[in-house]
Amino acid sequence: MPDSTAPPAIQDLYPENLAHCYGCGRLNPHGHRIRTFVDEQGQSVSEFIPDASHIAVPGFVYGGVIASLIDCHSTATAAAAMAAAGAAAAHASPSRPPPRFVTASLHVDYLRPTPLGAALVVRGSAREIKGRKVVVESTVYAGGVATARGEVVAVMMPEAFGQA
Repeated sequence: MPDSTAPPAIQDLYPENLAHCYGCGRLNPHGHRIRTFVDEQGQSVSEFIPDASHIAVPGFVYGGVIASLIDCHSTATAAAAMAAAGAAAAHASPSRPPPRFVTASLHVDYLRPTPLGAALVVRGSAREIKGRKVVVESTVYAGGVATARGEVVAVMMPEAFGQA
């Protein structure tokens, strides 16, 4: 259960019509429900605890789960970076959430097998912001050891995207 005194996760600010993503959608009861925060150094941080259903081979996490963690963590990082850069100031308000991003490109390097049973920490930062595009680098850690690294090119969604 989330701490009611903590600031909301970036994904908590997504509007309901854009909160169904398998990786990070708070309204998807079957998804991972990844939650991303920005730490004191301005780096994004998520934590995810894989369960037995996330298996690749006994003892290790399926690579697709790792890719989805990097994907959703990175798009949230892009939203936070854009807001921090001031480009989203006109978009963010209590009645209007920060801009939502989608993935244009996802590249993952698997550095070593990721063990099941360990809390996975994903840390990321924006490397480049240009117009509606943010390039994000994210790393997955298990027990403090980097197991995967990814780069995501995230693009801000058009305002009407996802509207009926």
